[in-house]
Amino acid sequence: MEVTISGRHLDITDTIRNYATDRANRFSRFFGGVTAVEVVIEKPDARRFEVEWIIHVSGREHLIARGTDMDMYTCIDQASERIERQLHDHKERLRNHKHGD
Repeated sequence: MEVTISGRHLDITDTIRNYATDRANRFSRFFGGVTAVEVVIEKPDARRFEVEWIIHVSGREHLIARGTDMDMYTCIDQASERIERQLHDHKERLRNHKHGD
């Protein structure tokens, strides 16, 4: 699984990179078909952070989740929890899908 972390209007430190990578590595336990993870961390103004997770999944185009907060780590957690829920739901849909009648 390839993890790409980028920042807009801020520098990505090793601490931020490690934190986001650790969160991204958890996704494979929800669904094994994750091929790539992109994390975009943005600071649009002086008080707020926005984090966007883009997950590329085999058999589907991609899943996207966003988080916004004044604390960057809270944003990362919010968005990753939303992605985890989407991955869980996607796996359930695949498991419960009835093939042909």
